Amino acid sequence: MTDTTQKPILILGGTGKTGRRLAERLTAKGIPVRIGSRSGTPSFDWQDRESWDAALEGVGAVYISYYPDIAVPGAAETVEALARLAVKRGIRRLVLLSGRGETEAQRAEEMVKASGADWTILRCSWFSQNFSEGFLVENIIEGEVALPVGAVGEPFVDTDDIADVAEAVLTRPGHVGQLYELTGPRLLSFADAVAEIAKATGRDIRFRRISHAEFTSAVASHNLPPEFAWLLDELFTEVLDGRNETLTDGVQRALGRRPKDFSTYATETAATGIWSN
Repeated sequence: MTDTTQKPILILGGTGKTGRRLAERLTAKGIPVRIGSRSGTPSFDWQDRESWDAALEGVGAVYISYYPDIAVPGAAETVEALARLAVKRGIRRLVLLSGRGETEAQRAEEMVKASGADWTILRCSWFSQNFSEGFLVENIIEGEVALPVGAVGEPFVDTDDIADVAEAVLTRPGHVGQLYELTGPRLLSFADAVAEIAKATGRDIRFRRISHAEFTSAVASHNLPPEFAWLLDELFTEVLDGRNETLTDGVQRALGRRPKDFSTYATETAATGIWSN
């Protein structure tokens, strides 16, 4: 056990897709965890810097998952402020959850690197779990996923793999100063991904490409917070332009094994009944 794991590890976004899984893994190993969220004890709120000190008190490392997303304007400066406060408080070990092909995310990475921390960056592709734990789950249940994206390939990554990598880099030596770009093992279009889910569920689930205007209108009808509406627009109009149509070996480098395939994710998730209507 390292010095880092003798003190609690603060997991910012500890109730989210990756943070929740990381917390489960660390707890199972007997490593103390502090959940950094507005419902945590003590409470942590990215928008309330007065809450940061109490959350950082006595921790040995921080897993940084920014809410609502590190692609949102202003995220980089906020992450930088948190990183510098942590280092000032003597917490040097920081692991940043980042995103591929996102300007703000890459700015945040540079700021964490410059903070004086012992950093590791997990730069991730689209989460497979966006289909089951994110905004697309209702569309899957209803039988149609309509998005403004064509045949561009995305190497969807499973959040279980991200959590496994995060656990490894936080509890084992040799990962300081490493940037792990995490993807799944193959490229799929969104139509391909929906077809895999349809096959796994045995249901008729269609993918339909829509215009940007139709998508904007659909997002507006859901009364989402402005930052979420902006984020969805950014992801589907900017990031999904082919810039991420490459596979990487980040999971293999960090864990010594291949990443989970999307079809495995679809089969395992279908078995939970989450997509049953």
